[in-house]
Amino acid sequence: MILIAHRGNINGPEPKKENSPDYIDVAIEHGVDVEVDIRYINGKFWLGHDEPQYEVSLEWLSKRVYKMWIHAKNLAALNWFLKDLNSWNVFWHQEDDYTITSLGYIWAYPGSELSDKSVCVMPESVGEDYDPGTNILGICTDFVEKYKV
Repeated sequence: MILIAHRGNINGPEPKKENSPDYIDVAIEHGVDVEVDIRYINGKFWLGHDEPQYEVSLEWLSKRVYKMWIHAKNLAALNWFLKDLNSWNVFWHQEDDYTITSLGYIWAYPGSELSDKSVCVMPESVGEDYDPGTNILGICTDFVEKYKV
């Protein structure tokens, strides 16, 4: 099962650190994938959930391409990452039950029904816990350490 650190969180939310480049690297070094929020503005890439906070280079992103689940936060970011469908795993969503990432994975909104091709997203946000007996592709959570075997 793929474990995905939501915004880099491993042991619970850390709003002041989330989406920062160093925090993302810590999660990757911890051996998990990372969901990151990215905007593309005036030819520059920015990490940050509610607003652009941390500018990162294409080189920085490219070095982490296989560990990132990119949540495009604006249309420009979605368009840019969709230019190369073989590399970037990008998606856009708001509150839809499901969205499909550019690599064909199902990103399931919290509380939605799951399948073996879906990522269970933030079960803790709807008062649920992941059932280890469920056959899913992965889980995106603020508490990845809880699910490491």
